[in-house]
Amino acid sequence: MKIHKHILGLVIVFAPIFTYAQGLEDLILSSKDIIDTLLIPLGYAVCLLYFSWGIVKYIRSIGDKEEGKAIMTWGVVGLFVVTSIWGIITVIRNEFQIGDKPVLDTFKYK
Repeated sequence: MKIHKHILGLVIVFAPIFTYAQGLEDLILSSKDIIDTLLIPLGYAVCLLYFSWGIVKYIRSIGDKEEGKAIMTWGVVGLFVVTSIWGIITVIRNEFQIGDKPVLDTFKYK
């Protein structure tokens, strides 16, 4: 049930961006902007914080350091996944020649 609330929250937050998209190209460009400016940096930040928490747990533990090692390992795996997703999106964008036209240009009045 909580996941549905989070998805609904994301839809409410991003609905105006998609509403102003006038065609498929504008929808793709606005989605690209959301991914490039919000989701990828947020993913990096979360993974780095998780990795840093693993370092703190590793340093502060006296006898059992396994939990800190596990957290650091999953932090590195998360960073790898985020970097891979970013790379895949970049390759797809270059292959399909999706332009780098800023979304805000579509909202200017003529």
